Amino acid sequence: MNNGTILIIEDDADIREAVRILLGNEKYTIIEAENGSTGLELMTESIDLVILDIMMPGMSGLRTCEEIRKKSNVPILFLTAKAKESDKLIGFMAGGDDYLTKPFSYAELLGRVKALLRRYHQYQGKNAVEGKKVEEYLEMEEIRINQQYNEVQVRGEKIELSNIEYHILLLLMQNPKKIFSAQNLYESVWDEPYFYNCNSTVMVHIRKLRVKIEKSPQEPRYISTVWGKGYRFGT
Repeated sequence: MNNGTILIIEDDADIREAVRILLGNEKYTIIEAENGSTGLELMTESIDLVILDIMMPGMSGLRTCEEIRKKSNVPILFLTAKAKESDKLIGFMAGGDDYLTKPFSYAELLGRVKALLRRYHQYQGKNAVEGKKVEEYLEMEEIRINQQYNEVQVRGEKIELSNIEYHILLLLMQNPKKIFSAQNLYESVWDEPYFYNCNSTVMVHIRKLRVKIEKSPQEPRYISTVWGKGYRFGT
């Protein structure tokens, strides 16, 4: 049984081997690349997750992430020795979905991999429950979500969202009168316990989502901030 295909882009051979053994034992198919350029050549539609080192010779992990994002919404998990909050924000702005600081425990790595893959498979419609009826369309204001195919249209144009962005938007639209705190959003979408520094993670993804759906991201109409409380759909 294959639980998914994971591309590891990491210049440290020892880390690649350790991750390959760990995830291979969990029935994942592992593809390896020692640099960003090779990793981009190995990117195909069969890849379910990318584990990406940030600091690599030649093409950096941030640049590699940006190139991947031009053609795929596959979840990207950054591995890095940089632990500053500003470094994490740069990684999220480049298109990363999650961030793991070296050295890391294998239990933490495996937990994050499983969470990212679970959301991605739901986003792609791979884990739909047989017989479960889902309303095909969810439409509010100028935003329309096709829940069967997980497609989003804004003002009649299809837009590309990452699986994190999609689930944030879907959650807010399904509960338009509810105010979601950063903790509510993080625990609902990321499906992980919330810690204070997770607030910046939520803020970055809200910012990126606004850029994609709002006419004026600085004056959001669809995803508004309720100061001191959180976020909701609509003003």
